[in-house]
Amino acid sequence: MSGEHRVLPTREGYDLWAATYDTMGNWMLALEQPEVDRAFGEVRDRELLDVGAGTGRHAIRLAAAGARVTAVDFSDEMLAKARAKPGTEGIRFVTHDVLRPLPFADRSFDRVLSAMVLEHVPVRELASFFRELARVARADGLIVVTAMHPSMFLRGRSASFRDESGNDVRPRSYQATLSDYVMGAVDARLEIRALLERAVDETLVARFPRAAQSLGWPALFVMELRPR
Repeated sequence: MSGEHRVLPTREGYDLWAATYDTMGNWMLALEQPEVDRAFGEVRDRELLDVGAGTGRHAIRLAAAGARVTAVDFSDEMLAKARAKPGTEGIRFVTHDVLRPLPFADRSFDRVLSAMVLEHVPVRELASFFRELARVARADGLIVVTAMHPSMFLRGRSASFRDESGNDVRPRSYQATLSDYVMGAVDARLEIRALLERAVDETLVARFPRAAQSLGWPALFVMELRPR
């Protein structure tokens, strides 16, 4: 990757990022949220697991739409931010490293979401990660996984933020390819329902001028999966 930046262990990085995560105007999250809502559709009365929930940006919105949400993350600081927000009363928060087996019974959830987590999963562990998503999803369930598009890594980009001193800080990420992600799901015996790549367009740049440096580049990858 190019440019001056400091790489931290993933958990440490997100603990530090928690203070500004919701206020930095992250254009990637704005690109991603509509795709999650489109993929899931109606979630009322569904048992929904948010794997890597962070500050609750998806969990709170989906709970407001009627889902019974369980939100999992390994960053205490990110979850503290989530718990402090209105609309979290009915959400079950669980502190857990999502790279370890999930602490839930088989076939527990109608909907499973993993949003912007894949880049923090070592390539050799992708299949194991997808197997856990498959294990906790009900037989007729839907799994939605979003990720920063691997093309961003080729341009020296990954999840990052500015610390109090204005330095670029990056929680540890792992460079992968689209085929790594797809084969991780295939090796986990998941059925691929749909794959989507979203590029940065003029409309997004008008809302988030910082996105102009990625105009025309694929930035988001979305997978819709079902257990076999």
